Amino acid sequence: MSTGPRTAGPAGAPHSPPAGADGLEAARTRLWDAVRVRDAEGAVAAVHAPLEQGYDLESVLLDVIAPVQARVGREWAGNRMTVAEEHAATALNDRVVGALSAHPAARPGAPRGRVAVACVDGEWHALPARLLAEVLRLRGWEVDFLGAHVPSAHLVDHLHTTGPDAVALSSSLATRLPTAHAAVTACQAIGVPVLVGGAAFGAEGQYARLIGADAWAPDARGAAGLLAAGLPRPVPKGAGQPVDALPYLADQEYTMVGRTRPRLVRQVMGGLETRFPAMAEYGSAQRQRTAEDLAHVVDFLAAALYTDDDRLFGDFLVWTAGVLNSRGVPDRSLDPALELLAGILQDFPRSNRILAAGLKSLAAARGTADGSPPTGRTTENHPETEEPV
Repeated sequence: MSTGPRTAGPAGAPHSPPAGADGLEAARTRLWDAVRVRDAEGAVAAVHAPLEQGYDLESVLLDVIAPVQARVGREWAGNRMTVAEEHAATALNDRVVGALSAHPAARPGAPRGRVAVACVDGEWHALPARLLAEVLRLRGWEVDFLGAHVPSAHLVDHLHTTGPDAVALSSSLATRLPTAHAAVTACQAIGVPVLVGGAAFGAEGQYARLIGADAWAPDARGAAGLLAAGLPRPVPKGAGQPVDALPYLADQEYTMVGRTRPRLVRQVMGGLETRFPAMAEYGSAQRQRTAEDLAHVVDFLAAALYTDDDRLFGDFLVWTAGVLNSRGVPDRSLDPALELLAGILQDFPRSNRILAAGLKSLAAARGTADGSPPTGRTTENHPETEEPV
């Protein structure tokens, strides 16, 4: 999408300020500098500056705040920002969005209709959804922004009460896809179309199609365009079961892996302790972090089983390897855990296929044909492997 300078013309259409203006780039730099040191006053001033130069508010939201927030995620993944610093930066960016919503430039366009914007149950990364909500308001929509972690039952109750034209659901983590599927199905069952967006649904929207969403958009501008064009209302019908749309779930592997997650983590931990006696010297904090890391591995294995997609798990492992390496933990520490998990799940053919493909993805990312013996190191030194916003 273009990040060129834009302002709102008489009819709300964007046009460019004088040639050579670089207000958005300068604003990104100023906002990043302020966010990095938690300077709230400086952050607000950074986003007000391009408005004073003639840029429209939508451009500031999507071409200043959104890229800075993406950089926050990259800095965390690269171990240049702690979890606490990442949370503080995100909170400050959210505060900046609030300040912009009260700015005189936040004038809505011609009325269009009503839309509910929410994060799926269990999804706490709310800033992308809030940015979309603000963009839709600017474009004339009456928006009900429901925030993070909205249980499907509560969402449906809200739809019954308000009767919106559509629902926009956001999710950043692929582990939320089963919950997203349930939410999509529940909304469609009462005749409300659902547009989805966020990293959880795949770079090309492949998982949005898999779970039967009415539409997918890669970004807020795309979402606004689809909603403006109109989403046809689905014919109300019974909610059904996931296996109706995803027949491979009949093998129960997804259900079994998900339900036995705590036991699987304990078994892999026990196997690692037997294989690597040095783990006996771990303190309680190290053991807890290792268990959390293993739980993430099991969660993404379950997501790959739900989608029947080896690449989902492989991409997660390669991303995690980068996070580990940035923290001084060799990524080969993943290998023994995956091998132990495959042994425990030896009677689960899809799980073993996905785990084997994951090991191959790691080997390919290392630039080798088959990998080499693991080092025995575990993943105790890095924080949670949840994808950043």
